[in-house]
Amino acid sequence: MDKCRLCRRAGEKLFLKGERCFSQKCAMVRRPTAPGVHGAKPSRSGSEFGRQLAMKQKIKRVYGVMERQFRCHFEDASRRKGIVGNELLGRLERRLDNTVYRLGFAPSRALARQLVSHSCFSVNGRRMNIPSFEVSPGDVITVKPGKREKTYFKDLSEKLSGKKDIPKWLDIDAVKLEGKVVSLPGRDDVEVNVDPQLVVEYYSK
Repeated sequence: MDKCRLCRRAGEKLFLKGERCFSQKCAMVRRPTAPGVHGAKPSRSGSEFGRQLAMKQKIKRVYGVMERQFRCHFEDASRRKGIVGNELLGRLERRLDNTVYRLGFAPSRALARQLVSHSCFSVNGRRMNIPSFEVSPGDVITVKPGKREKTYFKDLSEKLSGKKDIPKWLDIDAVKLEGKVVSLPGRDDVEVNVDPQLVVEYYSK
């Protein structure tokens, strides 16, 4: 499904297309109704199960993970100490592709995933091309020297120098094209408004 249709289905911006989401070309600006012939009609999916399912789908789409991956993230979060829903969001936030996106190295999580897969970054000096790799406090994410001459990265330092929305759990050196994980992400660091407790209830059935 087209990313703009996913936002329209969710009824809000999920920021899946980078800069386009902040422009007048955004689908939620041009046509803020659900896709399909009956999209303009009020939704009837107001049941408890419907809300739980919709929230699970929303979080999956925000972070760009498949059902099996998402279930693995949830099961891992369930084994950790703490509130399961918050642990789930924390694990998703710490994915390398999301971290690259939140640092500003890519305008969308989809492009961040592609850049990671193409071995454009190293973590603590070691090449890392696994988007689902989970970063930890103290980890340093760097654009590999051999990739900096590529067209995409040439003007990135200038763009990053004016970026002010870096989450507090991350730090960035725009000149070195280097980011650092300074702490674990908190519940308030999630970019999109979500309720992970609904996901916990969904999987508890």
